[in-house]
Amino acid sequence: MSSPHINYRSLDEEMASPFQEQRRPPVTVTTTTEKAKDAKTQAAAAHLDPLDDHGMEQALEEPDTEHEAEDTPRNSGVMIHMVPETGRARWNHIEDLDSFFSRMYQYQQKHGFQVIVMDEVLQVLEFGFVVWLLVFATHFVRYDELFGDVQHNGTKTTLSDVIYPTSEWGNRVGFFTYLIVFIAAIYLGIRLLKMVYHITQFADIRRFYNSALHIEDSELDNFTWHEVQQRIRRVQAEQHMCIDKESLTELDIYHRVLRFKNYLVALMNKQLLPVRFHLPLIGEVVSLSRGMLFNIDFILFRGPGSPFQNNWQLRDEFAVRSNQTELAQRLSKLILGVALLNLLLAPVIFVWQLIYFSFSYANILRKEPGALGLRTWSNYGRLYLRHFNELDHELDARLNRAYEYADRYLNSFSSPLLAVIAKNLLFISGGLLLFLLVLTMYSIHVAEVEHVVTIMAVLTTVGVIARTLVPDENLIWCPEQLMTAILAHVHYLPSEWRQQAHTARVRQEFGHFFQFKAGYLLSEVFSPFVTPFVLIFVFRPKAMELVRFFRTFTVSVRGVGNVCSFAQMDVRKHGNPDWQLTSELDEMTRPATQQPHHQQQQQDPQQRSLAGGKTEMSLLRFTLNNPEWQMPKEAKQFLRGVREHAVGELVQAKTSTVQENPLTNSLVSFGTMGEEYSSLANSVLAAQLTPHQLEISQSLRPGVAAGLSRGPASGGFPVAGSDFRQMLQQNLSASMGPTDSMRHLGLSRAEGRVEGPGETLLYGLCGMEPRVGRTPLNVGVADMCLSALYLHELSQQRRQARQSRIDEADDERPGPSNWPPRPPPAAPATAGSRHTVITSKAAESTPLLGSIRS
Repeated sequence: MSSPHINYRSLDEEMASPFQEQRRPPVTVTTTTEKAKDAKTQAAAAHLDPLDDHGMEQALEEPDTEHEAEDTPRNSGVMIHMVPETGRARWNHIEDLDSFFSRMYQYQQKHGFQVIVMDEVLQVLEFGFVVWLLVFATHFVRYDELFGDVQHNGTKTTLSDVIYPTSEWGNRVGFFTYLIVFIAAIYLGIRLLKMVYHITQFADIRRFYNSALHIEDSELDNFTWHEVQQRIRRVQAEQHMCIDKESLTELDIYHRVLRFKNYLVALMNKQLLPVRFHLPLIGEVVSLSRGMLFNIDFILFRGPGSPFQNNWQLRDEFAVRSNQTELAQRLSKLILGVALLNLLLAPVIFVWQLIYFSFSYANILRKEPGALGLRTWSNYGRLYLRHFNELDHELDARLNRAYEYADRYLNSFSSPLLAVIAKNLLFISGGLLLFLLVLTMYSIHVAEVEHVVTIMAVLTTVGVIARTLVPDENLIWCPEQLMTAILAHVHYLPSEWRQQAHTARVRQEFGHFFQFKAGYLLSEVFSPFVTPFVLIFVFRPKAMELVRFFRTFTVSVRGVGNVCSFAQMDVRKHGNPDWQLTSELDEMTRPATQQPHHQQQQQDPQQRSLAGGKTEMSLLRFTLNNPEWQMPKEAKQFLRGVREHAVGELVQAKTSTVQENPLTNSLVSFGTMGEEYSSLANSVLAAQLTPHQLEISQSLRPGVAAGLSRGPASGGFPVAGSDFRQMLQQNLSASMGPTDSMRHLGLSRAEGRVEGPGETLLYGLCGMEPRVGRTPLNVGVADMCLSALYLHELSQQRRQARQSRIDEADDERPGPSNWPPRPPPAAPATAGSRHTVITSKAAESTPLLGSIRS
């Protein structure tokens, strides 16, 4: 398997790029039996970078015949003669692989053709039913008969009495109703055509699954997406769905399925999406409704005039810096036009969403009135917490594992004032409800009294709401530990939350990620009136920044097209300096005023790095879920450095008196998350040091291994190792961790391969070779949790070390003696305060959360 051929540089840096592939002149080939691989061309990978105008404009003004030949295979001098194979479907040269792979993913996740067809048909019938019910309830029901206002001399009211005869239906319908029905019929016709189109497309996908992948619908649920993906790559090698590459990598497929989603993740991290805004009489609101996401997707990616001219290519105008102002003005006008259209259609969309959500939740609320008191991950939280190149089922599985911890964390907060009021409301509503129930049991005629049933329903609702405001008397107060468990699964939280999980400010901010369903429904229902103004006054002023973003952070990948450069997960180019591993000697000897290259790159005006370790964490998660991926050299060095650094700290903790380091803190936090996690932490604790681990430690800290070679000849730990074991056992046994919330999803929705990841941090710490078949899925999940905690601890340690060097340099600087003193750095966690929140790098200017003030 070949690694991806990518050029991360701008046009004038192509010759210096270590990833640039040597170009070959076009070769004329005539073939009748060989595969289409002889007809493939080399696509130029050009990074659209506005930092060098001259080089880019010159490249655009002077036509490159070699590039033209590469971009257009028909003009490359290659003659292709295909010999059809009888009895076998051909899937070579699929033009729109983005849509093809996206439909393949949906096909697998939606469990096959029959389920998809049934869902499409029922969605159309659902819309028709809503229109029919509204017209019927408005014009054809005799409500005076239904409510008993008309007397029938003791006769029973029948169904025919409350419905107008069909002969009168035409006279009862007015012009306005006919207009609404006519518009609904047009929309229904469009939906029917769309349904037929989708069914034909998925029928083609079914043929591909059956003939090319050899997967029948009856066996589809027995395959994970990872297994489907591996079969797709084999089909590419045989039939060349993409003619620009010999083979497709896992990252190529992810790029095509998640091309625009990766852009949204980067825009969220760069604080370019309209998620925070002020509303009159309400104040600051944090919301990202589905309607807003639909409009943003239409404006930036799919609509006419959007930066993308098709599913895989940015418009050529974005390669010229002189067009920047014109492109920003054009984008601003597009946003304004879409906003005005939303404003015009707001009443219709509002009525439809109100009806849709009412019908969807009516039966649920009737059986479970407390359903609106449950919580769900908001659209804002899902996009903020999403990795690059993370599919929907992978994100859902990760957030589902954090659901119980997040729910317990927010439920652990309560207002004493509201609790007192809620208890009294619960007492009063319960007394009145009991009184009416007793009377109803004594005589059924009580229920027939006007509004009695309504009063009982209101009292029940008040009781349910009041019950949610009363805190649990048996609740254990452990917000820091719960926040640590949340971080282990969601992987991204602002660093300002460290050791602040018990505060109301952090609770309120986290509530934006994990909101009540009632709040979610209200935001969705009223979003048609809010979205137009947010687009005009919040999103539209960022048009220039959006243009610069697409110019700066778009690269062309051979065989894939234009993608977000952050989605390449290049730790060398987009890595955060606080998350990069450098030797301790370099950190100690580097002057405080001298910054490494990656830190200088971070301070570049274009801000090429991301906050919170987004690049590093995405790379780590992607390699765990796709262990066969042939990653670039820099990525291998980074991951190997993390694992070797952890092994070195483990050896140091077991063999010296210095037992406080990021790994031990991470193991303690990891072990307090539940029984399964504690068992894995104890496995690391009980494992004997191996020669390979000692060799790694010697390469990192030569003095440690030299001391070990003079240690006891018998196996086991030195004396300091028993102290480490006792310390870790005390922390793990004394903790009151929440129960494990591993949610076992279906096999088709499993993350990664069934056999589990090949190389993990846990295996390296235990000193064993990767083993297959022993709870492999859980090992992969647990390894990612421990890796997330460990990387956050490392980043926190490096920020503190850098701040200490800066403070020392400031103390030694010449100048007046009355320099204002610098604020003291945050105190590092001690052994007695290990059960604290471990948070990510977001610094003072956390994207999307902004500047948080207490």
